[in-house]
Amino acid sequence: MSIPSLPRADRRSFTLACVLGLCAPRVASATNGASVPDDPLLLAAVAGRHRAPAARARDAARHPYETLRFFGIAPVMKVIEIAPGAGWYTDILAPYLRDRGRLYAAHNARSGGTEYQRRSRENFDARLASEPGIFDRVVVGEQPGPGHGFRGIAPPGGADMVLTFRNLHNWMKAGHLDHSLRAFHGVLAPRGVLGIVEHRARPGTPVGEMIDSGYMTEDFVIERVRAAGFALEARGEINANPRDTRDHPHGVWSLPPTLRGKEAGREGFLAIGESDRMTLRFRKA
Repeated sequence: MSIPSLPRADRRSFTLACVLGLCAPRVASATNGASVPDDPLLLAAVAGRHRAPAARARDAARHPYETLRFFGIAPVMKVIEIAPGAGWYTDILAPYLRDRGRLYAAHNARSGGTEYQRRSRENFDARLASEPGIFDRVVVGEQPGPGHGFRGIAPPGGADMVLTFRNLHNWMKAGHLDHSLRAFHGVLAPRGVLGIVEHRARPGTPVGEMIDSGYMTEDFVIERVRAAGFALEARGEINANPRDTRDHPHGVWSLPPTLRGKEAGREGFLAIGESDRMTLRFRKA
């Protein structure tokens, strides 16, 4: 098997993945019941040595390979990652899309906003600068917010995919969930994909409780996304966690990685693991 065109660090990771048997021609189940071959480039990106051990330790809870495959990602796509935070998914998406596609990171503004938001953007920029052979082609701009759309992000012909991981509850609390979803619809090419992972509340949870807890009901998310002009294409249980009772004193932030309650109940929250999450794929209608 020849090694694909990848940055040096990822060629090493690809070789390691093959040694471990990760890039053998396994078959993964597609959402329509058919089968599709594995993606060795994506396997190599997930196995990349540039990823910190702490980040890789979360793979068992976040299932990045399976999640991105569920969304239908391909290395030739123009993909927008919304609110990438410290870059957990950016570490995977950037090398995967570097040679034939394009990754756009819609982050916070460098100025304005809260101190936390500014520091988050500074740390993200520093992360990209630390590995130019991997992150040098990432286009960084601003995510939509109250009264404005994307800034510095305008993929020619529209994006093929918009991805957001555990962010919708923040936009609902900030009052611009619908505005942001419409902005995602506007930036996508015809038939483009919106992929969502979000903390999942019990059915029937009131909106106020969703805002306070960080968990959202799947029906509410689907309703709001459909109202923005999308069609639901598939639901996945890739990121489900049946151990999560979703009734914690600090909402979703009681659980790892935040553990907001510090020592109170820590062992129990660690035993639960990360939150129960919905995984949804929508298509621009």
